[in-house]
Amino acid sequence: MQNIRNFGIIAHIDHGKSTLADRMLELTHTIESRKMKDQVLDNMELERERGITIKMQPVRMLWHSHRRINADLTQNDAEEKEEFLYSDLTYKIRGILFKVRKNLGLGHKEQVYHSALEIEFRNEGIKFESKKNISIIYSGQKIGMYQPDFIIEEKILIELKTLPEIGRPQTEQVWSYLKGCDYKLALLVNFGSKELEIKRIVYDIARKKDSAFSASVQQNSAGVSDKIEDEYILNLIDTPGHIDFSYEVSRALSAVEGVILLIDATQGVEAQTISVLAMAKDQGLIILPVLSKIDSPLARISEVKAEIVSLIGCKEEEIIETSGKTGEGVENLLMAIVEKVPPPKNLDKEALQALVFDFKYSTHKGIIVFVRVMQGEVSARENLIFRVAKEKFISLETGVFKPDQSPKESLKAGEIGYITTGIKTPGIVSVGDTIGKEKENGEALHGYAIPNPVVWASIFPEDQGDLLLLRQSLAKLKLTDSSLYYEEESSGVLGKGFRCGFLGMLHLEIITERLKREFNLYLVITQPSITYNVEYKNHKIEKIFSPAFFPEDGLIEKVEEPWVNALIITPAQYIGNLLPLLYEHEAEITFTENFGGDPTSLKLRGTSKTNIHALMPLRELMRGFFDKLKSVSQGYASLSYEKGEVRQADVTKLSILIGGEEELALSRVVSKRIVEREAESIVDKLKNLLPRQMFEIKIQAKAQGRIIASRTLSAFRKDVTQHMYGGDITRKMKLREKQKKGKKKMRERGKIRIPQDIFIKIMKPD
Repeated sequence: MQNIRNFGIIAHIDHGKSTLADRMLELTHTIESRKMKDQVLDNMELERERGITIKMQPVRMLWHSHRRINADLTQNDAEEKEEFLYSDLTYKIRGILFKVRKNLGLGHKEQVYHSALEIEFRNEGIKFESKKNISIIYSGQKIGMYQPDFIIEEKILIELKTLPEIGRPQTEQVWSYLKGCDYKLALLVNFGSKELEIKRIVYDIARKKDSAFSASVQQNSAGVSDKIEDEYILNLIDTPGHIDFSYEVSRALSAVEGVILLIDATQGVEAQTISVLAMAKDQGLIILPVLSKIDSPLARISEVKAEIVSLIGCKEEEIIETSGKTGEGVENLLMAIVEKVPPPKNLDKEALQALVFDFKYSTHKGIIVFVRVMQGEVSARENLIFRVAKEKFISLETGVFKPDQSPKESLKAGEIGYITTGIKTPGIVSVGDTIGKEKENGEALHGYAIPNPVVWASIFPEDQGDLLLLRQSLAKLKLTDSSLYYEEESSGVLGKGFRCGFLGMLHLEIITERLKREFNLYLVITQPSITYNVEYKNHKIEKIFSPAFFPEDGLIEKVEEPWVNALIITPAQYIGNLLPLLYEHEAEITFTENFGGDPTSLKLRGTSKTNIHALMPLRELMRGFFDKLKSVSQGYASLSYEKGEVRQADVTKLSILIGGEEELALSRVVSKRIVEREAESIVDKLKNLLPRQMFEIKIQAKAQGRIIASRTLSAFRKDVTQHMYGGDITRKMKLREKQKKGKKKMRERGKIRIPQDIFIKIMKPD
């Protein structure tokens, strides 16, 4: 357990979590270079398309604490070890190779790297010969010549390549040259792949006879020892950054001992960063402050460091500077994780306690739970139980993530891995549950909670024949997302469908998009709403989840709605723009505070940010508030929120009539003070979005018992008399009268079909 480090990355959306994780995987050689791609831990198509993390992903990396890129550090470290031939010199060479790669980048010819290395070798005082001819010996006789790129101090050969990857032919060629010459060590260096590749190739004769190392197993780099005490297991959990998934993030934080607090050097501290940071502090985790995107020309390194110091009270020199794009500083970060994040605590208890922090569904294996073993040990073919759900099962397989699932005989205390349950029933497995052994008298871990839906929307199949497919699709999504809630409902106009509960607007958008992509469903989605507590005049109290079922004003005595505690972080110069927006959305500012520097200081001018703590109705938060916030602050303000108290609401139902019939999917509940403005806005939108028909369509908005906005969508018009020339005018009049009667009949009997994309466009702000 002393060599295990469990940690997560917490950050605001688009601050570079996934890119930083990519560089860690490359540096630890967890993934082969040829298999490497951007956002390698983001498996879903939606994640890669939007560039955000939706599902958290754990990964296990192996790291050797003495692998460095700094020439002085690697040389000092190498002098303490005797396992490698010329280890002190190869460490120093490796530092120079990485320096050239960092300064030049990729895409050059071999000669360019060759010239740069000559300069660096001279600067470091290393004796070398460039492209010297050496003899190839066979049975004591010279049979040919070989010309390596460098011979370093008459000890080491260096062969340079610029290939997509070092293949077996190139390795065997260098190995063959070593057999036929007096030199016994070569470095095969490739500047052509995504990252610098170094292969250490040693001929056996030069090794100590009693050495545990064999050159037949070629080491990947000059600085790696096979001693187990030098190897650390780094378990990373890449968490979502959006506030909708805060409960899942809190459970992931319960599975680790430390977190990387990642701050974008171009954006600075943002609201969701503070929100998740508070969770980490509550868990008592070690926090490593890290600055990302330092290579960007827009980076404000000194200013953002001042914000971080103000936020967590650390020293500036403790903040690690990194770039996920170039890999700069990532090795220093791995060293800091080993040094500062504590190993898991040994509880000296035998009873199994494994925290479920995520799960996924496999068609063949059932639900696969992601666990952190807090105490005890679990292996395959054991009788286990979910302590909260009280469901028993047999573990079919245990293993770890590399990042793909890799079976392992057992998972011990302190380890992060997976357990295949074989369960295929939705609703049993949930994040935060505890797995124990059936025969042991264990308890569930503290902190379990069921996430409550915040946003509600009804989903109907466009074709009622797809109702069964929609039910099956929601059940399958429920197997991978325990926070999704759904139940069947019926609407007189839209037919049968499902009332669904979501953690937020992003969660709603993701689920509906997955239903369309993964199951090829055509859906009608009602306007998102929240839960209202309605007290009727006869004192009956009812929870209303859908605007379609919101009662008329004359029946209502009182309405209550949920509010949220919102935190807005903005540069001080945008406060004047934000105040009118907060007033428009009925927000109440509780208090404000500055951090990140004195706004009156010339030295730190522009670094000051303001925290605005406010209370506002959840209904108003959903009314395009986030987009407007970004607009008035030029993209610099950020928002996080959590559920607050329930208050009385002054709201009414706004119904939309198309062709005289109420369209329930477009109904919404709005504040009475803006009902007329909302009505005008939605009828204007519909007039522009709805396709024209062969007959005229009335689009109306109704509230408080009257029509308060109306638009007319004109019909397609055809000139039925265009083929007639001259003659009596009454002939044309008869044709036009006939057309008029046909239009009237069509209007009476015609059915207006609203395309699927209209419902999505209506939900989006102007």
